[in-house]
Amino acid sequence: MKTARLATIALVLLVLITLGSGLYIVDETQQVIITQFGEPRGDAITDPGLHFKLPYLQTAHFFDKRYLEWDGDRNQIPTKDKRFIWVDTYARWRIVDPLLFYVRMTNELQAQTRLDDIIDGATRDAVANHDLLQLVRTSNREVTVDPDLPEADLATGLAEITTGRTAIMDQIQEVAQARSVDLGLEVVDVRFKIIDYNDDVRQNVYQRMIAERNRIAQRFRSEGLGESSRIRGEKERDLQEITSEAYRQSQELIGKADAEASSIYAAAFGRDPAFYDFLKTMESYPAAFDKDSWLILSTDGEFLRFLQSARP
Repeated sequence: MKTARLATIALVLLVLITLGSGLYIVDETQQVIITQFGEPRGDAITDPGLHFKLPYLQTAHFFDKRYLEWDGDRNQIPTKDKRFIWVDTYARWRIVDPLLFYVRMTNELQAQTRLDDIIDGATRDAVANHDLLQLVRTSNREVTVDPDLPEADLATGLAEITTGRTAIMDQIQEVAQARSVDLGLEVVDVRFKIIDYNDDVRQNVYQRMIAERNRIAQRFRSEGLGESSRIRGEKERDLQEITSEAYRQSQELIGKADAEASSIYAAAFGRDPAFYDFLKTMESYPAAFDKDSWLILSTDGEFLRFLQSARP
């Protein structure tokens, strides 16, 4: 009895394991290829849900059906005008034919490796066939310049491009897609992540940019110094004119005041000439004598006459 019960349990477990081996679930983001002894059986299964395969004999291979990321390595590539630049690209791709993809690539890791060769090669060809100007610009936009710059700088504009960065990236995508058709995948988009000079060239470019900015700055400084000198010269000239005019007016006022004062003095002293003589004589005493001075007067001197007239 006990042996029969164990046999029943073993049989149930075997049936469950067999059913588990034959059932698989397909997610909304997945697509499946069924193989038997390594050979594909039937078309790809893309409908999500529960599916069945032969237990133990068949194997389900799951592939992502979403857009996948490809990120390339940073490579140094010469342009058509012999400029060595660093180019870093990235792309988006997806599996459009799972059966062909399994036969040619087996898994996504091998597909990434194959895309390294395809996209890197297409990128090198595209960069080598175009000038650097075409790689860094997208359109012939109107240049906005500073109106304060000299006419020589105003006349300098951007050279016209015929292709542009966007068109070159589209060309790379088209070439990569054409080379990927027989792999069961689709290269949806290719874009430049980085376009940069190498270290030696970058330093030279920076130095030229710095020299150009210094040249423009020096021109503005020279113009500023010239304008400053002109303003200072006008200030000094105006200051001298104002000072001269003020001095002239002050001298005229002083002359008029002196003349008017002299007229008043003459009118006042003309009323009593004797008093005028006496006042002027008294004003001369403090200038002529001090406390230690000796005075010798003649009998006909003016000082003696006034002193005698001042006796009681």
